[in-house]
Amino acid sequence: MVGSLDDAEDLVQETILRAWRRRTSFEGRSSFRGWLYRIATNACLDFLERRPARVLPPDVVPAADPMRDLPARSDEPWLDPYPDRLLELAAADHEEPEEVVVRRETIELAFLAAIQHLPPRRRAVLILRDVLGWPAKDTAAVLGASVASVNSALQRARATLKTRLPVRRVDWAPADAPSSAERDLLQRYMRAHEHGDMASMARLLREDARVSAAPLPLWFDGRDAFLASARRSAAAGRFRVLATGANRQLASGTYVRDSPRADYRPLAIDVLRIDGDLIAEITTFLRPDLFAAFGLPEAL
Repeated sequence: MVGSLDDAEDLVQETILRAWRRRTSFEGRSSFRGWLYRIATNACLDFLERRPARVLPPDVVPAADPMRDLPARSDEPWLDPYPDRLLELAAADHEEPEEVVVRRETIELAFLAAIQHLPPRRRAVLILRDVLGWPAKDTAAVLGASVASVNSALQRARATLKTRLPVRRVDWAPADAPSSAERDLLQRYMRAHEHGDMASMARLLREDARVSAAPLPLWFDGRDAFLASARRSAAAGRFRVLATGANRQLASGTYVRDSPRADYRPLAIDVLRIDGDLIAEITTFLRPDLFAAFGLPEAL
């Protein structure tokens, strides 16, 4: 609902507090799970009334000229990646509905970015109906709305997503685990980055690849534009890269050092979208503060 790791954790605590304070109001007329989801949904809706939608660079600026200097960081409400290691904890019990939810493509960055363009209540309807698979009647009960209004909101939400999602991402199915070929592609991407080998990097990217770098208001439209900028900082030995996972997508954590004798310090999380045998999109998050959540070391 909120597109932010920190905000989501805060809202879990808020949900628990609200549930505790209202525990005597649970009368057993619905499932305990449904009662908690209602509290959580309303906590999110109350929060979103006061906060703007989360964004990625293509939402706020035009594609960058690679020959220009990098812009300064911006205080936009940037979308966060979500560590796979935390999704595994959410899916620990295979008997629970959440086990299915976190293994669907609706956890991908493309989906989370797309639903940010929905008004909060419409977003809640879409999540309850299409992600959690709730009936319209139960969704209406959670939101205090009519079944007719829920069905109308769902149709409008689906129409918006069709204009926002990549091709073949409208029907949301269980996500397959990364194949050996995709994992090999990640390894080659990491080696090219560490060696400053932009020729090898070029062979890994689709011609129309999109690369963004929040919290810089910066994104490149196409492989050539990205490489023209990347060549300016590429250097063998300057970066170290470790494999990780975010939003059920292959990802890497990049470390940088300023001198040959210095430690490598956290720099960025790169989340890859792979199409076929090439990288179609790299969403970079220049967020050293997220490395701990991904279980990545604080230095190399």
